[in-house]
Amino acid sequence: MKISFLSVGKNHEEYIKAGVEDFSNRIEKYFTLSWNIIPSPKNAASMQPAGLKKEESKIILQQLDKDDFLILLDERGKQLSSPELAELLQQKANNSIKRIVFLVGGAYGVDESIMQRAGFQWSLSKLVFPHMLVRLILAEQVYRACTIIRNEKYHHS
Repeated sequence: MKISFLSVGKNHEEYIKAGVEDFSNRIEKYFTLSWNIIPSPKNAASMQPAGLKKEESKIILQQLDKDDFLILLDERGKQLSSPELAELLQQKANNSIKRIVFLVGGAYGVDESIMQRAGFQWSLSKLVFPHMLVRLILAEQVYRACTIIRNEKYHHS
């Protein structure tokens, strides 16, 4: 199974980049991993939020294959424990899902078309985090899930 992280916004800031790279390298011991940072449209500052979400959704949908399992990170989604995330990943692997795509939407969230396309909506917390910090938390939690699946020592339950 492959894992892809999609995120709308700017490239990683230096204070985040090292951590994201570290956890991404660790994940690659378990799954093939790819990152795709989708820049906001050039005229984003002059667009209304709904229009911006529509434009971003077009780009996001182009990145998805029909068989991809899309996990949308959304503050209104379901909160999972680390073992529950591991169980979700293992379940998708057992069901022969070829690629799981984790999506961090834009500053205003995502268009309804993306919500409908998502197979699961996941909330990291009731708190709101900067998108770049979400990327780091996402990478760490997916790595943690990998170690739980393999019953390795990183996660202490």
